[in-house]
Amino acid sequence: MTSVRVEAPARLHLGMLDAAGGGTRRFGGLGVAVTRPAAVVEASPSAELAVEGPDAERALAVARACRDAFGLEGGARIRVLEAIPPHVGLGSGTKLALAVAAAIAALTGQTPEPPAIARAAGRASRSAVGLWTFVLGGLVVEGGVRTGGARAAPLLARYAMPEDWHCVLAIPSADPGLSGPAEEEAFAGLRPDPTHAALIAQLVLTSLLPGLADRDLTEFGTALTRLQRLVGEAFAPAQGGVFHPRADALVEAMLRLGAAGVGQSSWGPAVYGVVGSEEAGRELVSRMETELAGGGRVELVRFDNRGARVEVR
Repeated sequence: MTSVRVEAPARLHLGMLDAAGGGTRRFGGLGVAVTRPAAVVEASPSAELAVEGPDAERALAVARACRDAFGLEGGARIRVLEAIPPHVGLGSGTKLALAVAAAIAALTGQTPEPPAIARAAGRASRSAVGLWTFVLGGLVVEGGVRTGGARAAPLLARYAMPEDWHCVLAIPSADPGLSGPAEEEAFAGLRPDPTHAALIAQLVLTSLLPGLADRDLTEFGTALTRLQRLVGEAFAPAQGGVFHPRADALVEAMLRLGAAGVGQSSWGPAVYGVVGSEEAGRELVSRMETELAGGGRVELVRFDNRGARVEVR
């Protein structure tokens, strides 16, 4: 073996099932992988551990932990070839960490189970959407972390996204979404709301997932938009509204301009719209570029049904 290349697609976090929680498990959630942007790393054996490229400092901290977890002798030279924009809601930290962990595991000839990869990388303590989209791609639903537990939330369901459905992704120039201590404080301030959680769960189980299973874009999109508003209401006190202040107008614009379903990924400010064809996606991109007026970027991306690619050379 001379090197390992890992490409991890970004994820859209579609919402939490029970963010505040009141039972034996908390959070839970669903999300979907998209082809772009992506975290791409290359690793090769070396006498020392060294990392270069975007987010090198973060990647080095993960590499050190994974070297010990997987028993890597010596070190590795790791190059971060691409990084997902940080703190916009696309899972940049998780995807980079998991990509580095997978690369180091491959250098040792190991193929750890997903929870072991997450544990070594120091991820999935709250949400396992990033983990399961890394492993499997597609749309995933996870069941939440057990109170006081240290294991990643289990996978409950995984569906491939229809090949003709596309995603318009808009990232406005704006303050980043919550992360770090501010995010921890926001979650600590949430209070259990069983009625709200029940509405979200019912919507996912009786409309969003059935719509996806039937390839019914209208049913899926309508449920997704409603889900996003319900989730946003739960986090409104922390983020200043149902959506990130810069994302709110973009969500409404996407819906007005033809998206079948819309939402904000995680804390934003990234916004997405689901459409039924590449042609519809290109038309929506053009219209959203006018809405953004140079204050950000918008692109058409495909849903990713493969998950991370690990190539040993």
